[in-house]
Amino acid sequence: MATATRSFGWVSDVPKAPLDPILGVSQRHAADTDPNKVNVSIGAYRTDEGKPLVLNCVKKAEAIVLADASLNKEYLPQRGDVAYTELCKEMLFGADSAVVKEGRVATVQTLSGTGALRLGAEFAKRFAKGSACYVSSPTWGTHNSIMEHADVEKKPYRYWNAEGRNLDLAGMLEDISNAPEGSMIMLHAAAHNPTGVDPTHEQWDQILQVCKQRNHICWFDSAYQGFATGDLDKDAYALRKFADAGCPIIVSQSFAKNFGLYGERVGTLSVVCESKDEVANVTSQLDVIIRNLYSNPPKHGANIVRTVLSNPELYQEWRDELLAMSLRIQDMRTALFNELQALGTPGDWSHITSQIGMFSFTGLTPAQSDAMVDKHHVYMLKNGRISMAGVTSKNVKYMAKAIDDVVRNF
Repeated sequence: MATATRSFGWVSDVPKAPLDPILGVSQRHAADTDPNKVNVSIGAYRTDEGKPLVLNCVKKAEAIVLADASLNKEYLPQRGDVAYTELCKEMLFGADSAVVKEGRVATVQTLSGTGALRLGAEFAKRFAKGSACYVSSPTWGTHNSIMEHADVEKKPYRYWNAEGRNLDLAGMLEDISNAPEGSMIMLHAAAHNPTGVDPTHEQWDQILQVCKQRNHICWFDSAYQGFATGDLDKDAYALRKFADAGCPIIVSQSFAKNFGLYGERVGTLSVVCESKDEVANVTSQLDVIIRNLYSNPPKHGANIVRTVLSNPELYQEWRDELLAMSLRIQDMRTALFNELQALGTPGDWSHITSQIGMFSFTGLTPAQSDAMVDKHHVYMLKNGRISMAGVTSKNVKYMAKAIDDVVRNF
């Protein structure tokens, strides 16, 4: 027994990790027995009944995949399904994009957007040596932890104007301009997480000008293409503008939100290059990193996406379903704003409807956010972020009353 104790002693000093700030809130919600409880913490789409949604186009594509006798369960190459990645880069950059037509984009399949970010960070550590990654303040928390785990230096740039509850463009431009030449700038392609505040086209043009002047590597995190406005092309405006301008670009792409394939882990990482030779070199190095991280990606989710993107009827059905999801969230923004107005809730709540995508940065303080959870059983993040996908026609009045209470009393 003494020998066994010594054998396992190496783990005796391992501390318990803190709960993930998002998943931990969801775990508390699951354990809550209050009938009025609401979960607006997690970034996953819900129907107006508060249920997860499997898209009709996904069901049809899955049936096609299962009926295809030519498919098997063999390993994919490290870079993944090449037919899938070709369709993905066209979706990102546009089929008529010069970088696509000239074959200057190295694209590999990844474990959704998080896997794409982690793979990109490993690649950057090796080949963008000395370049820090600048992330917006605030940003999706995992951006920070991924860079820490990959040992890539991260620094913040100003983004959120708390007083006006809008974009701090002047601060953003100043910080990006002051960053050392050739820095990596993490940009949210559409539907900024957590604020829901996106630059206008004119503001993107100003950001582009500074990034180009400073020869920055522009790293777009594209987790919500088509989900933000309901239009794939509108949501790709910034990425395509930067690509057309000749900026060095990395893109992390996820199909979790816009396909509802949260558990399938489907995504890509793309690196824009100057030549086909560079594409071959970059892809070969990504293959090496993938081999030593997870060997090769899974097939099933990529088969679904490839089937939809390559089938005109399913592709159109997907775009229609994307628009419907986007419009439901926009309707909930309007409904929540109207309820707050009817209650006379102190403050200006117009940012609820001016923000875009899945999230709203409410402006609630940490104390008010805690009260939302502890008193009203509305599970949200401490920074004031709520997922508008968790708001429904059945709980929006309760949500508004809870916000009104905490604003007045906490």
